[in-house]
Amino acid sequence: MEYKNVDIIIGYGKKAKRAYGINEIALVPGTRTLDPALIDTSWTIGNIKRDIPIIASAMDGVVDTKMANLLSNLGAVGVLNLEGIQTRYDDPTPILEKITSVGKSEFVELMQKLYAEPIKPELIKKRIEDIKSTGSIAAVSLTPLGASKYGEIVANSGADLLLVQATVVSTNHLTPESLTSLNLQQFCKDMPIPVILGNCVTYEVALELMEAGAAGVLVGIGPGAACTSRGVLGIGVPQPTAIANCAAARDEYYKKTGIYTPIIADGGIITGGDICKCIACGADSVMIGSPIARAIEAPGKGYHWGMATPSPVLPRGTRINVATTGTIEEILIGPAKLDDGTHNLLGALKTSMSTLGAQNIKEMQKVEVVIAPSLLTEGKVYQKAQQLGMGK
Repeated sequence: MEYKNVDIIIGYGKKAKRAYGINEIALVPGTRTLDPALIDTSWTIGNIKRDIPIIASAMDGVVDTKMANLLSNLGAVGVLNLEGIQTRYDDPTPILEKITSVGKSEFVELMQKLYAEPIKPELIKKRIEDIKSTGSIAAVSLTPLGASKYGEIVANSGADLLLVQATVVSTNHLTPESLTSLNLQQFCKDMPIPVILGNCVTYEVALELMEAGAAGVLVGIGPGAACTSRGVLGIGVPQPTAIANCAAARDEYYKKTGIYTPIIADGGIITGGDICKCIACGADSVMIGSPIARAIEAPGKGYHWGMATPSPVLPRGTRINVATTGTIEEILIGPAKLDDGTHNLLGALKTSMSTLGAQNIKEMQKVEVVIAPSLLTEGKVYQKAQQLGMGK
């Protein structure tokens, strides 16, 4: 079936396309079901295969070296922010305690002060080596500017994956003549490890990032629980539409080159059902922050804040209290202690896939999706009134 864009008239001279959010869609069972024991949720990025298609966001309240090790041991991936607290301070613990204890009115100013401490290249090397020393996967994140400064250190320190992340990443980036922007294509070519690029939300940019040599593409602008980019900047595309756009680029790129570039849905994903919907829309895996921040072992101790929160000129994130609800093992693989879909995320994915008749991720990407704005409210009046289950 050929896809045709349908324009909506906002007013004279301005048209728009309809986009859909996670809570507006539902997945439709097919003609078969499967036993959960037959489900394969594995995926591959570069030469690394993981059993759980979940990546923990590179946020200081989510991943430290300890959490990276735990996630790796469980079959997932944790990404360490190399421009955060972990590489600015020899002992991050008292700094994290300040961030989690300060009041709302003092928070932004404190963050800007704490993150003004210079990044120490020797700490980049140490944090990576600390993760590798346990046999874990060392996945790390830098901004494009950080990548140009510290990319060589990352490679020489033995990292396994590098994410080059910004609110929006494009191969067509204009800068003043006095500045030199990171050449993403040359950078991916020179790096001896897989480089994941993001974030983007359109077919065209996703395709350009793949052509530049991205080993994976991050999809999502502004849906994160602690992100305020959509309010501050007014930009973004709801995740299901953004994922479908970029997944189409992946499939087209694969047809042309034989190279399969995974799509990673990043942001706005809270429950097992959210993960299922993102994969059904075309994602190969998901990146999540706030669900992992709720783990007992998380460095934020129940608090979560975005990567752009400490910006010295225009903060685009805030600190939220997500509370501590269980261990990272309970959150990822169970057993669940909560009934709202935020525990045993892998179990939810496997159960959904078995119900939908999808044996692996590729089959899950092909299940039928319907527009269902009443999906989370239909028949749930008592849960809503009593703040139970889906009504919390």
